Amino acid sequence: MRDMLLIALFSFLGAGAAGLAGAVVLRLLRHRSVAVSLTVVAAVTVTAMLAGTLAVAQAMFLSPHDLKVVTMVVAMAAVVSLATALLLGRWVVARSRDLTLAARSFGDGGEFAAPGGASTAELASLSRELAATSDRLAASRERERALETSRRELVAWISHDLRTPLAGLRAMSEALEDGVVQDPRRYYRQISTEVDRLNSMVGDLFELSRIHAGTLALSPTRMSVYDLIGEALAGVDPLAREHGVRLVGGVVDAVPVDVDGKEMTRVLANLLVNAIRRTPADGTVAVAAERREEWVVLSVTDGCGGIPEDDLPRVFDTGWRGTQARTPPGGAGLGLAIVRGIVEAHAGRADVHNVIGGCRFEVRLPAALSLSS
Repeated sequence: MRDMLLIALFSFLGAGAAGLAGAVVLRLLRHRSVAVSLTVVAAVTVTAMLAGTLAVAQAMFLSPHDLKVVTMVVAMAAVVSLATALLLGRWVVARSRDLTLAARSFGDGGEFAAPGGASTAELASLSRELAATSDRLAASRERERALETSRRELVAWISHDLRTPLAGLRAMSEALEDGVVQDPRRYYRQISTEVDRLNSMVGDLFELSRIHAGTLALSPTRMSVYDLIGEALAGVDPLAREHGVRLVGGVVDAVPVDVDGKEMTRVLANLLVNAIRRTPADGTVAVAAERREEWVVLSVTDGCGGIPEDDLPRVFDTGWRGTQARTPPGGAGLGLAIVRGIVEAHAGRADVHNVIGGCRFEVRLPAALSLSS
């Protein structure tokens, strides 16, 4: 038993000395290639085994011949181990270099393409994460391009829409100032109309800026969808009469929702005004509401003739107004963007799809939880 303890002690001391020296070397070379680190680890392993073996051999008083044989065996093991470590290190370095080049490509604005060939589990996992990151960056860049396009279109359209009433106001004020107007009251009424139009556009811009900045403050209260739709229909009835459009209240379930009444009334008013202006005279605009599982769905169906399929995904974008033939007078393309912003602030969703003769806008709102629950 005592001999075994001495053998263990001598081998541990020899291997420990080699391991300590290897740790110092690894620390000094910690910024070098992984191939160098693997070679050092293999060398330390073999050296530790050799040191322990030689220490035990010396303690056991082996013959010079036996000691030479043991040393030769360990040396051959060292050569094979170092060669294997070097080859493995070079392979890992090559795979890492390929991954670095691939990552650099999508970092410069391209798409990440995982390098071919086998790789370690860690490098494969890193490659998958880089591919996922590349997809997210591509989606982000696409959203940024879409937003930039939307902003440019909005600035162009707002500039045009502001210039028209401002030019009219200037012309009418100059005519009044020069005293060349036969009916001043008509000019005053027209000036008041243009000012209301400008005020409406500025109000829409302010509302949209609050939505985009995330500062839209909601004060939700529990109210019936029936009452909400009733107030919205009453507000747009004069406009419908002016355009010769019939307002039809379809199936409206009196289900409760927790919403900001003022903002949600604005949502329905925007949808109804949009539908009335795009529906020809003697047409019909239908409003409905129903409960679908955990949602309350409000819908407005018009008779506009439908929206081109390519335009459907852009309907709720800021500044979208479709083709020139479908552009309502005085519109700045902000109404539907405001609708989406307010609905999403209520944790809901706004959608649109074509139906026979027109299109249907749907607003999905979370159904109010019952008080008993």
